Amino acid sequence: MDNRDRDFIYFECVEVSQPRGPLYVGAMLHSQVLSISFADVRRIEERDIERYIGIQRTLDPGRVQELKQFVRTEDASYPTSVILAVTSEDASFDPANGIMRVRKSQDVAKIIDGQHRIAGLVNYDGPTFQLNVTLVVDMDIEDQAYMFATINLHQTKVNRSLGYDLFEFATKRSPQKTCHNIAKLLNSREGSPFYRRVKILGRATGRGKEYLTQAAIVERIIYHISKDELQAIRDRDWIRRDIPLVRATTEQEQKGLFFRNLFIDERDDDILMIEWNFFAAVATKWPAAWNTSAEGFVLNRSLGFAALSRILNAIIIDINEFDSVPTVDKFADYLSRSQLQDNDFTRERYIPGTGGEAKLYNELLGELRLAPQ
Repeated sequence: MDNRDRDFIYFECVEVSQPRGPLYVGAMLHSQVLSISFADVRRIEERDIERYIGIQRTLDPGRVQELKQFVRTEDASYPTSVILAVTSEDASFDPANGIMRVRKSQDVAKIIDGQHRIAGLVNYDGPTFQLNVTLVVDMDIEDQAYMFATINLHQTKVNRSLGYDLFEFATKRSPQKTCHNIAKLLNSREGSPFYRRVKILGRATGRGKEYLTQAAIVERIIYHISKDELQAIRDRDWIRRDIPLVRATTEQEQKGLFFRNLFIDERDDDILMIEWNFFAAVATKWPAAWNTSAEGFVLNRSLGFAALSRILNAIIIDINEFDSVPTVDKFADYLSRSQLQDNDFTRERYIPGTGGEAKLYNELLGELRLAPQ
């Protein structure tokens, strides 16, 4: 190999015939992809007339951070291809040996799809990470834009309830699996305040008052174990690696992680019973609003559940006994301070959305004489 070869990246590749023209599919080290790729971000030129150029979306920093966390877990995998556009001046394919040669320079490969996945690997220093790469050669800007739009506009997002339900197949504990199990138990056990009220997999069966999705319940519980999605991912990864989880301090418990130590101590039944007891007290306090199937009421819908979950947080902190399971009567004592009646929980009073949720939460917080969280 002469010195000129240092200016190129070589990797095995397969030519794939398709109506638009050939594609070249291979595997490259993440560092190689980073060394040749760039995102032609869609932007507005600094002119009075808005002239849009470029085909990519701007990077979402939150999504990039999630991926940076994910690629360092045992589960790290990018099974689908990133798609890069190159010119025949910078890339050539040797069909006899199945080798692609690409000039090594940062401006060679335009990212058509996969910019967040690639950005998630910046400064990655873990085990070998190869990427499935699809190269398109000499594709004009119109076709690049069409390919990008086709890929991204016609994707179907995974139902979040289905996503959590898949944790049932996990063999080890995780915040996601525990909260999924709790949601299913609350839905399936007779006597539960949520009996047949949860849309498992996000879909109603028609058997009950299924106004809450599985994901809505899981996500409200999981963030009392892990402070956010990134920590939930990290907690699951640490359990898989047999690394002990860091317990919540008293201060953290008082900021909302009051289920964390119960989870670490494998007291999932206690987490279940806290949720059960609190909402049983809600159902006793406002039976008509909790059990209604009439349109226009919010207490047993997502708005009411979200506001009440925040009230549960405030009550647990006020009780200040993070190792115990408050009884239904204990929760009922707090709720008895409220003057709200069943027919108050309407959409007219609490408009659907975060504004209505905040209004209900703040009104209950004041009536129950609790400190804001």
